Amino acid sequence: MNLAIKYLPKYTIKDYEKWKGDWELIEGIAYALSSPSFKHQRIAGKLFRFLDEALEKSCKNCIVGIDTDYVIDEHTVVRPDVFVTCDKVENKLLKAPQIIFEIVSETTSDRDEGLKKELYERERVEYYVLVYPELKKARIFKLINGKYQKIFEATEDKYNFEVRNCKFSLDFSKVWS
Repeated sequence: MNLAIKYLPKYTIKDYEKWKGDWELIEGIAYALSSPSFKHQRIAGKLFRFLDEALEKSCKNCIVGIDTDYVIDEHTVVRPDVFVTCDKVENKLLKAPQIIFEIVSETTSDRDEGLKKELYERERVEYYVLVYPELKKARIFKLINGKYQKIFEATEDKYNFEVRNCKFSLDFSKVWS
């Protein structure tokens, strides 16, 4: 075993709550979050707005959120860019949301496409959507028999989501403009 890995400190949520700046904690390992680019913030804002509007029309049980701590256990706290949940939220997500959107950049691609994908799959998040602003593309994964399977790749397309008896669509062509 690599000595550096063997002796990595293992942090808890109590440590995380004391840190200054923006961090995620995944299985006891701290990951600094970089400042999002303007494009990242704009895409997150559009996703939030369009999802919020769609849910207001079609589903009174689910809500959309942005950049909120999702506490999985005492060693794991992540902050999805955008999410949809059908559970009550106070200040933090304490249950897995139904949909998580992560906006992928060059600096976050390994974490978003690998580590977080496996984490969200393990936590049984029903849909995981990787959003690529530079490519104007989104990859939609759905949890099927406990594993994520890519079910759709959106560019200028609409996708119809269905969670907990709620149906709503997202027009990705509006997200990129």
